[in-house]
Amino acid sequence: MDQLLAGLRAAGEPTRLRLLALCARSELTVTELTQILRQSQPRVSRHLKLLVEAGLLGRFREGQWAFYRIANGPESPRLGRAIVDLIPSRDPVYVRDLERLEEIKEARAEAAASYFSNNAPQWDQMRSMYVPEEEVEACVRDLLSSAHPSDLLDIGTGTGRILEVMAPDIQNGVGIDLSHEMLAVARVNLGKAGLEHCQVRHGDMYELPFDDASQDAVVFHQVLHYAEEPASAITEAARVLRPGGPLLVIDFAPHEQRILIEEHAHHRLGLAEEEVAAWCESAGLRSELARELKGEPLTVNVWLASHISLPLSSAGSEIAPVPDS
Repeated sequence: MDQLLAGLRAAGEPTRLRLLALCARSELTVTELTQILRQSQPRVSRHLKLLVEAGLLGRFREGQWAFYRIANGPESPRLGRAIVDLIPSRDPVYVRDLERLEEIKEARAEAAASYFSNNAPQWDQMRSMYVPEEEVEACVRDLLSSAHPSDLLDIGTGTGRILEVMAPDIQNGVGIDLSHEMLAVARVNLGKAGLEHCQVRHGDMYELPFDDASQDAVVFHQVLHYAEEPASAITEAARVLRPGGPLLVIDFAPHEQRILIEEHAHHRLGLAEEEVAAWCESAGLRSELARELKGEPLTVNVWLASHISLPLSSAGSEIAPVPDS
């Protein structure tokens, strides 16, 4: 009851109620919130601090910026979203705030589109070398959805595409990436899709900002060929994975396309099956090659892993192999 009263007191002020409503729609910086509310930064910051202390908002550092969004704990989100749901949708102040929020989102989208267009030729060149991405995504969803994960962690999320693919099957999705530019692209993509239960964070795959055994499923999608220490990355993923939860590694089979090292910053010419098995075993996981998606000249392999103490088929629920197309 004390927590409930603290949350109600924190939200029971016009500016703070507006902030809560905005941060329920999108994760925003102080600068963006001051632009929407037309209030001074010190005033907005004070109100945000109170909302964070009450457990209604979460604060996440990303480089020189701090982002705020509605909290993701077990109790506060229900209160915060319940309060936001009570705001009359035609309230003129609320309507104006949402209009200004759309302006912020449009500015983000323009910046993301500029970055994306500058790098699109390289990405298109690489994508043309393997099977269509839709086939890879279908395989990922087939393997993960049968495990019924509630919390999904996508390591090296890039554009946030795996979160979009899995969004219908999860309650909470988080993408981690080191690139601020890619995080900006992912935020735009998730915002356009209206996926308020998915978010992205700046983070290092060797030091994940999550508690032990806190995630139902973990994904490395086309990430480990960039890693200097893939074994360490898998060990860290195993730390946050709940017993019985699946870990998926999607990456290229061994190949000879040195252009990917020379022009695309790949660290490895694909991953061998025995390599992935050894990395997983050292992390307390057992892996199997779940799917081979043959392309020309690159083949995409999908490995499924789970804790050694549990059979792979018990990762959440029965996971049947995906038949070849």
